[in-house]
Amino acid sequence: MIRHLKTARSEKERAEDDAKVRTSVESILLDIEMRGDTAVRELSEKFDNYSPAQFRLNDSEIEAAMQKVSTRDMDDIKFAQKQIRNFAEAQRASMTDIEVETMPGVILGHKNIPVQSVGCYVPGGKFPMVASAHMSVLTASVAGVPRIAASAPPQNGEPHPAIVTAMKLGGAHEIYVMGGIQAVGSMALGTETIEPCHMIVGPGNAFVAEAKRQLFGRVGIDLFAGPTETMVIADETVDAELCATDLLGQAEHGYNSPAVLLTNSEKLARATLDEIERLLKIIPTADTASKSWEDYGEVIVCDTYDEMLEVADDIASEHVQVMTDRDDWFLENMTCYGALFLGPRTNVANGDKVIGTNHTLPTKKAGRYTGGLWVGKFLKTHSYQKITTDEAATRIGEYGSRLCMLEGFVGHAEQCNVRVRRHGGRNVPYGAPAEPIADAAE
Repeated sequence: MIRHLKTARSEKERAEDDAKVRTSVESILLDIEMRGDTAVRELSEKFDNYSPAQFRLNDSEIEAAMQKVSTRDMDDIKFAQKQIRNFAEAQRASMTDIEVETMPGVILGHKNIPVQSVGCYVPGGKFPMVASAHMSVLTASVAGVPRIAASAPPQNGEPHPAIVTAMKLGGAHEIYVMGGIQAVGSMALGTETIEPCHMIVGPGNAFVAEAKRQLFGRVGIDLFAGPTETMVIADETVDAELCATDLLGQAEHGYNSPAVLLTNSEKLARATLDEIERLLKIIPTADTASKSWEDYGEVIVCDTYDEMLEVADDIASEHVQVMTDRDDWFLENMTCYGALFLGPRTNVANGDKVIGTNHTLPTKKAGRYTGGLWVGKFLKTHSYQKITTDEAATRIGEYGSRLCMLEGFVGHAEQCNVRVRRHGGRNVPYGAPAEPIADAAE
C-alpha cells in the first residue's frame, strides 16, 4: 500500500502558474524578434538594471573578469572541468561513424556531425551557476561545435568573474552578459549584433524554460527543463539526517523545487519530517527551501521495494538519490529518471558541480522519453547511402519501383525505373512497376 504523509501542490495549481508564464514569454519573444537589440536593452535595464555599451565581452573584459578570480577558485574550476571533460571525451569516443556493405554494391553509413552553432545559457539570479558553464560550454566544445556563444546575467552591475572564467576555459567563442528571456531569445532569434544560433541549451528559471519551449522547432534545444527536482529513495539502512539534508540541499534551488522522500519505513519518514523542521531553522537558505518544501515537498511510504520502484518511475524525478540495501537493483530496474546517485557516499551536489556527469537533466516527467544533456546532444547523426555496381542498382531499383507503386507514388517509382533501364538494360514503361526477371526467393 502506498501512503502519502505529506503532499505537494496539485497539478491544476501548477498548470495555472505555467499558463501565466507562457503568456508573458510569448509577448517578450515577439518583442525581441521585432525590435532586436533595442528590445534586449530595454529588458536588460528592466530586469537586471544593466545597460553596457555592448553586451558581448571583448578579450580585455574577459581577462579583467578572470583576474578577479582567486587562485583557489581558479584551481577548483579547472579541477571540475577536468572531470567533466574526461567523461565527455569518453562519451564522444563511444559515438563512432559507421559504414557497412549491406549487400554487394550497396554501401550504407552514418556520420556524427556537430551542431554548427550553440547558445549556452548560464543562470545567475539568486545563485550564480558557475557549474552550468562547464556542463554546456565545455561539453559542446568536446563535441566539436565550431561556434559556441554563452550568456549569463550580470551580478551587481557587472559580469560575474567565475562564470566568465568557466565560460572562457570551457571553450566559449562569444561571451555575453545578458539574463533570462532576453539572453535566450537573442541567441535563438538573432539581433543586429548577435548572430542566431542553431541550438539553445542550459537550465534556467520558469521563464527561461518556457522561452526554450516556445523557440523549439525554430532552433534545437537540449530538453524541456523546469524547476530542479529531487527524490530520495531510502530504507532503514540510512538515517533521517542524511535524507533531510539531501532533500533540502535541492529544495534551496527555488521556491518551486519538488523534493520527494520515498521510503518503505514509516519510522524513517516521520524522523525525516522532524529533521527537516530542525534544519530549516538553521540553514541560511531557509527562506527559499522552506517555501519549496511547504508547497512541493512530499513524503511517500510504501510497503515493498516493488511499490517504491513503481512510484519512482511514475514520478520520473530529475535527481534520484538511492540509499538502500539494494542500490544496484534500482539501477538495474529503474527506467524513468534524470540521473541516479547511488549509495550514501554519493550525493546530488557532487553531480551538480564536479564529479563529471552532466547536471542539465530532464524534469516534469521528461525522463520518461529523454536523458539529460551530454556530448551526444551536440552531435547530429546523418545517414548516407551509395550504390557502386550496376547489379545492385538494378536489384534495389526493382524492389523500390514496386514498393513505390504500392503506395501510388508514380514519380518515386520512376526514379527507380530509370536506374533499372540504364544499369540493367531493362525496358520498363513509364509508370509501370519494374518486375523482376525471375521471382527468386531472397
